This record gives sequence, structure tokens and C-alpha cells, in this order.
Amino acid sequence: MLRPERMSRVSVTGAKRVLTDTIETVHRLDLLHVTGYDGEWEGFEPGNPVAGADEAADRLVTVRSLISLLDVDQDRETTGIDLDGMGDRIETVRTRANELDDRREDLEGQRADLADRIDALEPLTALGIDLDLLSGYDSLETRVGEADEAAVREALDSSERIDRYELFTEDRAVAVFAEPAPGETAVLDDALTGTEFVAVDVPDAEGSPEDHLDDLEGRRSALADDVEDVEAEIREVRDEHGDFLLAAEEELAIEVQRREAPLSFATTKNAFVAEGWVPTDRFDDLESRLREAVGDHVVVEELEQASYNSDGHVTEREPTESGGDGGSSDETEAEVAADGGTDVAIGKRDPPVVQDNPGPVKPFEFLVKTVSRPKYSEIDPSIVLFLTLPLMFGFMIGDAGYGLVYLTVGTLLFKRFESDGIRALGAITLWAGGFTFLFGILYGEIFGTEFIKMYLWEGALGLESQPLHKGLMPTYGAYANAWLLISVLFGLLHMTVGYLFDFADNLRTSFKTAMLESGSYLILMLGVWVWLMSRTLMGVKPELMFVALDGQPFALGFAGFSPTVGWAGLGVGLVVGLGLVIVNEVNHFGGIGILVGFLEGLLRAAFVNPLSYTRLAAEVLAEVGLAFAVNLLVFGAYEHHGEFHLLFTHGPGYVQTLGGDASLMFGGLIHMGIAGAAFGMVLLVVGHMLVLGVGVMSAGLQAVRLEYVEFFNQFYEGGGDQYEPFGYERTHTLEE
Repeated sequence: MLRPERMSRVSVTGAKRVLTDTIETVHRLDLLHVTGYDGEWEGFEPGNPVAGADEAADRLVTVRSLISLLDVDQDRETTGIDLDGMGDRIETVRTRANELDDRREDLEGQRADLADRIDALEPLTALGIDLDLLSGYDSLETRVGEADEAAVREALDSSERIDRYELFTEDRAVAVFAEPAPGETAVLDDALTGTEFVAVDVPDAEGSPEDHLDDLEGRRSALADDVEDVEAEIREVRDEHGDFLLAAEEELAIEVQRREAPLSFATTKNAFVAEGWVPTDRFDDLESRLREAVGDHVVVEELEQASYNSDGHVTEREPTESGGDGGSSDETEAEVAADGGTDVAIGKRDPPVVQDNPGPVKPFEFLVKTVSRPKYSEIDPSIVLFLTLPLMFGFMIGDAGYGLVYLTVGTLLFKRFESDGIRALGAITLWAGGFTFLFGILYGEIFGTEFIKMYLWEGALGLESQPLHKGLMPTYGAYANAWLLISVLFGLLHMTVGYLFDFADNLRTSFKTAMLESGSYLILMLGVWVWLMSRTLMGVKPELMFVALDGQPFALGFAGFSPTVGWAGLGVGLVVGLGLVIVNEVNHFGGIGILVGFLEGLLRAAFVNPLSYTRLAAEVLAEVGLAFAVNLLVFGAYEHHGEFHLLFTHGPGYVQTLGGDASLMFGGLIHMGIAGAAFGMVLLVVGHMLVLGVGVMSAGLQAVRLEYVEFFNQFYEGGGDQYEPFGYERTHTLEE
């Protein structure tokens, strides 16, 4: 669970005459993560694709383009499609689909041209002059367009090449009729330069612009009908051949995979060698299936089961037995050896990663992979995210009403979407919503009100109050202080787990490395905080550190460590922890490592990172404050003996009957007439929706940040390779 599934490096060596059978068997098994041959073996070359690979690849490209052109839904379920005569049918569909697509493109081009012509008619329509009057003169030059009338008049007046002119205008539509001076031609274009005159083409037609516009609109409507007819024909082709195309695409993708597989193999004239990774507990499946398929013509060897340190180096190699009783033969081994066979590994040795977590933890792998997939050598932190992220989120929001909303959203995301990523987010939202609901019960809150406190804890159970308070009300201010301390203590525990993970990884290299890289920071952090939590120099330390767990508000009997324990913790933290930190930094940076050690150790590890967790307590107050503010504006509220009470059943005047100990905070919109009540109801819904959104954007991001920055930074690098076995998960076709 904390480590990826163990992988074994295996090789499959065989005679070329069984290459095709071997490829088909391995492909059906969908188990071997093939390592590409890097060309380093003397006498071996990358294999050649099996005959027909290029043809299959071309067909695959054609089918995928048809799926895109016809907009075939690739999520539709299809099975049992007849693929006999696949090539001829693909060509038939291609010819028909391309013909329809060409017709559609031509019609769309005509529609676009008509649209441009219709837009150009707008100024002509505004002028209301018949089209045949706007052009075709021998002695006059005409231009129609959009421009500023004053600028046009000024330009025409200042032109010595124009004898006289006439303007017709409507808004920015301008028609210019100009008579050139004797001996002048082409005068209008020069005169209008600089006026920002946007000319439009005048159609070669008669009659009013409105009539011409109606004609164009009719033609465009007819083209729209033609396009719809073509679209209907395309839909018919899609309905008739969509299932076939999906099945053909899948079958061709499998065929291309198989035919191009030898490109990753090392081959000679007579033999081939394929190498890769399989989960260790599945090696026997690979060996037995190949033995059944090709008998003694292949040698299947498990080369290693290895553990890796944080640098990716092999630290443990378990002996393995090569092949099996039926998995090798002298004949096969001789063929390979005769061609220069060797035991050098093919290409990269790093195993791919298969995260190994139980069902409830699986969705949290999504958050880990958002940063990066864990390396094979690393501890997988998904289980810690599963245990802590929903807990932090629920603690910060802590409202049963919001929890129910998050549960509903999570359920919809999980059930309504097929995407693995969205389903994972849905499952995470479900867990977060569950903890939000649970803490809401403990806090006695639902949508910022205390109905749960009133009807459950005080009513049904007969208690004086709910078990927990958020600390917003003055009378419960001690809880706010306690949440600050508990947030830091949670952070120390959270970070300790991170340091222990890193210590465990580094311990596989050496105890010295583990102590320098991880143990030093852990000892320093805990030592300093033991001293801070001790009864030394109590006058300069916050009082909440000694009373929050000693009755104000939690009676756990802890009032701080004794001075002796405190000074001992500080001594060990500074002498051992800080000393090892400085030694480690000096090893990395030389003399400047002393300064780096002080800054990294004392400032970041011992103080900054743990104190960063106080954001948990801050979010508790922020979220409850926002919810209370919404309810305060809508219902009104008063303070009485340090507690806030919403005016659900009483008006503002009720506060005066409680005496001088009560003070009105706000009268509430629902007590301000019908208009105020109506606006208040809108504000109630919108306000709580905003609080829900802020909960995700603020509390959610803060929780994720603590995981990614404070926790992951202690031990996690990522960068692992995804396990991608050679095979294909069929969804549209059946195995032959």
C-alpha cells in the first residue's frame, strides 16, 4: 500500500519463426510493459514491422479521420460488429463521407459569401437609393460606404480636382456623386484618402436595396436548407456506419500495435529478444501462456526482482529462476547465441509504477498524480492523503448543511461521468462532504445556524451544549485558541510522518544518509517544539499553549512539559538535530552550508512549516464568520451573555425584553417588510452558495496546499513511469 506493486524485469527470447505467435499471445495477455531496444547490443538491430503494418496504419488514419468527420460518439457501446470486408467498406464510407463533406464545405462557403454581401448592403439599405442609380455613370464618379459626413465634405471641398459633388447620408452611410474637373479622372479615391471612408461594393442589380436584400436572404435561407439536408445525410451515414467505424478503429489499432511491436525488440537473422516489466505475481501467467502458445521455441526469464533507493539505484536483488520446465530449449538458446546473444539489458531499467492501494484510497491517487506519479523507489503518499485531506477539510468547514451539499455534488460527479479523473474528484468530494457533515454535527451547525445544537444535543440528548465550538462567539473564545494549538500539533504529526517516510527511503541507502537527510530535521523540529511546549520562560510564551489542553476548553490534563524535559528537548534538537542539518548542508554546499543549515533548520523546518498549519484554525473562523454574516443580514441577531442568537421567531424588539445584558447586532431583512423579506430570501440562497464556493476555493485549496507543500516536500519527488502493458482493452470488438 505504501509501496508500488512489485515489478519483475523479464526477457522473452525466441526464434523468429514464432515471432508472430509470441506477439499475439503477449498482446492478448495485456501484461508486459515492453522496454524499447536502445541499439546497444553488438550484432542486434531493432526489428522490422510485420508485413502489412503500413497498410494497417494508413487504414487506421483513414478510419480515425472518418470518426472525426462524422462526429461519431466514441463512448457508444458496440459489440459483435461484422468486420468482414473491412477494407472495401472503409473505402465506401470514405468516398461517401468525403463527398458529403465537400458538398457541405461548398455550401458553407456560399453561405459565408452571401453573409458578407448581406452585411455590405446595410449602408445601401439605410440610404434607400435604388441600386442602378449608384453606379454606371460616364461623367460622374460614385462611391458608397461608411464614414463621417463632415470629414467627407471637408475632403471634397478641399479637392481642386473635383468640379462639384453631391452627398446623400443617413447616420454613417454616405453616397458620394462627384463630377471631376475638366481633364481629371479617378478623383474620388484620392480625395477620400484620410477620411476613414469604408467603401462597399454596389451590386450590379436594379431596384431597391431592400428588394435585393430580400433576394439574398431568400438564397441564404435556401442554402441553409441545403446544408441541413447534407447534415441529415451525414447523420444517416453516421447512424449506418458509426458502430462499424468504432469497431474497425479498435481492430486496426490492435493490428498496428501487433505489427509494429518488433520495432521495440532486438533482433538478428534468426532470433529476437523482447524485454520489459510485469507485476511479480503475474510472471507465471506470462510464462505459462507463452509455453502453451509456442512451446519450447521461446525462453522466458525473470531477470530480477529489485528494490530501489530514492536515487533509483538497485539496493536489493532477489535471485530468480530463469524460465521453466517448458519455457526454454537448447535449440532456441543456440539460435540466439549463434547470432551474438548477450545478457545485457535492453534500454532503460527503471520499472513502471502500479500504485497498490485499496479501493477507498484509489481516488486519492489522482491527487498524487496531479503533482507527479511516484517513482518506483518512493513511498506512495495516497493513504496519508486519504486519512488527512478530508479530515482537514471537514474540520475547517464543519457544517452539516454544507456537508450534505458536498455529498450530493460528489455523488453526481461519481455517478454521472465516465472520466476517471472526474469520478476520482467525485469520490474525494464524497469523503470531504462526509467529514464536513460529521464535524457539522459535532459543532452543532447546519447552514450556519444552531438547529442541531438545539434539537439534537440540547433537545434529544439533554446536554447543555454541543461537544465542540468553533470559537466565533466571545463566550467560546477559548476554542479558537485551542484550534490554533491543535492545528500546530496536527502539523507536527503530519510532518513527522513525512520525515519518517523520507527516513525509511534513505535508510535503504544507509543509516548515515537517513539521519543526515531526514532524521536531522525531525529531531530538530520535535526538540524545538518540546521546548516551546514546556513550562520554561512561560512569561514570553502564549498562554494558550498551556491552558488549551488543561481545561480551557479541553480537560486533557496537559499543561506543558516540565522545564527539565523542555531543556533536554531543546538541547537534543540543537546539538544533534541542528548539528546534523549543518553537516548535511556543508556536504552539499561547502562553507555556506552553515548559513543554509541555520536558515533551513531553525527557520523553515522548526518554525515556518509547523506554524503554517495555523491556517486550519483561521479557516474555521473564516468559514463560520461568513455563514453567520449571511444569516445575520437575513434574520438579524443579538448578543446575550457572550453568545450570538439569530432572530428566527422574534423581531428586533424582543432584545429589549432581555435587559441590559443583550444587545442588538442587526435587525434582519426579514423584519423590514415584504420587500426586505423577499430580498433577504434571495440573499440567503446566494450568500450560502457563495460560502459553499469559498469553502472549496479557500478551505479546499488550503488543505491541498498543506499536503503538497508542507507534507510532500519532506520526502516526495515523483517522476515515475506509468505502467502501460502491451495490449489493448477492447470495448467495441470481441477477442477472436
